[in-house]
Amino acid sequence: MTPKTAIYYDPIFLAHDTGNHPENHHRLEAIVKKLKSSSFHSRLEWVKPEPATPTQVEIVHSPHYVRWLEERILLGAHYLDADTVVCHESWEAALTAAGELIGAARAVAEGKYKNAFCAVRPPGHHAEAGRAMGFCLINNVAVGARTVQREMGLDKVAVIDFDVHHGNGTQHIFYDDPSVFYVSTHLWPHYPGTGSEDETGEGAGKGTTLNIPMTQGDGDEAFAEKFDKVIVPAVLKFRPEMIFISAGFDGHKNDPLGGLALTEAGFAAITRKIAQLADDLGHGRVVSALEGGYDLPALAASVGAHVGELVKAGKKE
Repeated sequence: MTPKTAIYYDPIFLAHDTGNHPENHHRLEAIVKKLKSSSFHSRLEWVKPEPATPTQVEIVHSPHYVRWLEERILLGAHYLDADTVVCHESWEAALTAAGELIGAARAVAEGKYKNAFCAVRPPGHHAEAGRAMGFCLINNVAVGARTVQREMGLDKVAVIDFDVHHGNGTQHIFYDDPSVFYVSTHLWPHYPGTGSEDETGEGAGKGTTLNIPMTQGDGDEAFAEKFDKVIVPAVLKFRPEMIFISAGFDGHKNDPLGGLALTEAGFAAITRKIAQLADDLGHGRVVSALEGGYDLPALAASVGAHVGELVKAGKKE
């Protein structure tokens, strides 16, 4: 296992043109610049992903939806809903984003890297099995999680989502699945209106969804307490063989779409706790994917803090 942290990235994401939308290409430009100028840049291995195929994303999305999405985009649609903007290149970008999660999950499961960060757009955690919404087209993390289960023989995985918005899509896809533990901290009430404490899964998946609604102004200390007292014990009990992170940084105190009060130090602490949790589970496997974060300086600084902790975790090998 290399001690380096893998950074999965492709310039195609810059061609996903959303105009003046908050989720725009400047986000990734700021992130890439930050990571390449960081003090730990020599410990990062940049990986160009292979795009997913439509069949590969059908592992979590309905074939009808995947065909509809491709046709709508390639025939020139500009809006899939009031919030979700696309252009012709968005289809290739979406497949590449999903491909990043497939590649990163495989590489970490094989032991090529201890952990990885996927710098992707469009984001994914609002995309349901048959619906695009909230800037999201394909649920990247869900594709990666299900792929590693099917291909690499991992029985149980966890998804920890700390975006300011609830990941309704990820919850929807895995809601009745006892093999995927979905954890979300999010501002409540807030878009998309899901994620109450009583949403805990259904059928065989009852008890494998853990929603932790946060309140306006909650910051570093409140999140640390929730991780220490609720999330870490719950994930340890579930014992996943890999942890995926839906890494949204719109909980930062400066974010225009947020309402929480996290700082770069808070995101670093959350990441440190997740990396330690993976180590305590005996494997250390963490795959993180970018979701939200719309204030460019705050986003870049927060991703730098997040990846910096993944790098530190890799040094433990």
